[in-house]
Amino acid sequence: MDTKTMNISTMQNIMPSSVLSSAPASVVGFSQLVCVERWNETADVVSFRFQAGEPMKFDYKPGQFMTLVLEINGEQACRSYTLSSTPSRPYSLMLTIKRVDGGLVSNYLIDHLQPGQTVRVLPPTGQFNLFDIPARKYLFLSAGCGITPMYSMSRYLTDSQINADIAFVHSARTQADIIFKTSLETMATRHRDFKLRYIIEDVTADTAWHPEAVLHDVGRLSADNLRDLVPDFAERTVFLCGPEPYMQAVKTILAELNFDMTQLYHESFATAVKEAQSRVKQAEMQAEDPVSGSNSFMLSIGDKKRALTAEQTLLEGIEAEGLPIIAACRSGVCGACKCRVLEGETESTSSMTLTPTEIEAGYVLACSTKLKSDVTLSLT
Repeated sequence: MDTKTMNISTMQNIMPSSVLSSAPASVVGFSQLVCVERWNETADVVSFRFQAGEPMKFDYKPGQFMTLVLEINGEQACRSYTLSSTPSRPYSLMLTIKRVDGGLVSNYLIDHLQPGQTVRVLPPTGQFNLFDIPARKYLFLSAGCGITPMYSMSRYLTDSQINADIAFVHSARTQADIIFKTSLETMATRHRDFKLRYIIEDVTADTAWHPEAVLHDVGRLSADNLRDLVPDFAERTVFLCGPEPYMQAVKTILAELNFDMTQLYHESFATAVKEAQSRVKQAEMQAEDPVSGSNSFMLSIGDKKRALTAEQTLLEGIEAEGLPIIAACRSGVCGACKCRVLEGETESTSSMTLTPTEIEAGYVLACSTKLKSDVTLSLT
């Protein structure tokens, strides 16, 4: 059978052998994927591989996430998970999921999703990816499940480039908690410019450490061990992902080292969840009313145009178009995402840091502003 290359959002007519979500595959905006394989990465982390119902190449960017929409106990639940697969191996998608206390969707998938079953998904998305962030030398900093986008990016770079310059520093509680450990160390062995480093919080809980595999340090990431493990960190573009306390600590460390913070990019789990909920609402609106759902409001920025629902923020539209904007707090506090409405009507939940003169001139905070009509926006 001939293969196809297409965006995941165009898939339909997949015939499931059993179904976790009862929604039909033809619903606008949603698609069905079949779980074809699952395996344990660690004691509490499982990877799932998905394919379409027929051979198909998937189109996405390394580091992006995919939203799963399930029905659990009679209620809809959606969660976003970073793809741990790489588009350089395009015939399947992989999600790597950790069991967490009280994790409704994560634990449900680990307990119930088996090969042969299908899940309902939305297309991959996310601005935290290799294609939209230019870099010459990479520094990947991750902790816990924050390793998944870094793993996807590393696989893509080592698949597609000769001598891609990657420094990868991953923090874990114990050696046994390192996700993708064998695969990462294989990459480090085969690619001379792939420099893999671990920081292990507790080595007493592990079996004997083999120091010849990779350099490592004990404890937590600090300014001192970052300098030791990656001496040329200041020359690199930093990609950061992990629990919020870890990411805040890394930002403090980099600031202490006088790192150029314009070269720091990070993924936010909280932002991903918010975007997932918005995208599910948008897809459902389109399914119920394709005309009004697909023509909600139009955001125009220069020569860029993007349709947004009334539930999406200006920031979501700006980032979806890959336009430059600083969004530090994403909660209407810092004022970094200030922009100006030239035409149209908006509604804002915060105007902190904006002066009365700026508000009168049409300035708003992108993270806290939604459209009430078609809008023309200026980022300057």
